Amino acid sequence: DGKIYDAYVIYPKNHTSEADFVEYFVYQIMPDILENKCGYKLCIYGRDLYPGEDAASAIEKRMQKSRRLIILLTHQLVNSREDAYDQHIALYNALIQNDTKVILLEMETIGAYGKLQESLRFIIKQQGTIKWKEEHTVHPQSPNSKFWKQVRYHMPLTHRPS
Repeated sequence: DGKIYDAYVIYPKNHTSEADFVEYFVYQIMPDILENKCGYKLCIYGRDLYPGEDAASAIEKRMQKSRRLIILLTHQLVNSREDAYDQHIALYNALIQNDTKVILLEMETIGAYGKLQESLRFIIKQQGTIKWKEEHTVHPQSPNSKFWKQVRYHMPLTHRPS
């Protein structure tokens, strides 16, 4: 299908103490489970975009080469005034072109979704979110935890060499 990545990961990129966990999750936990243990290929901003590349067009190209979009919902993302470019493009591709499935990971209890942009609320209404409850997760590094099973359910089938 011409796609290189199984998923493009969108997460808040501001540096706050809560963002430290989100960054750890994006750069350590997700690749460990989804790439190393499950055989997926992720595209992560800050890891898979090259220095000097035009970020806007690079983001768009990587998204077009991704089968899924994973958006990490955090209070920071919800309350952020500046609309993240990658999030904007992602939602446009998912809703208008209808060619990419979105997977929403609720990293913190967001509560009411009223503050979210309409397109995100629409996706949540259609398919809901997958909630990360670290305190309920006995083995957050286990691909067999309920959370990761739900994520994998929404991911494309992997083509693993046998």
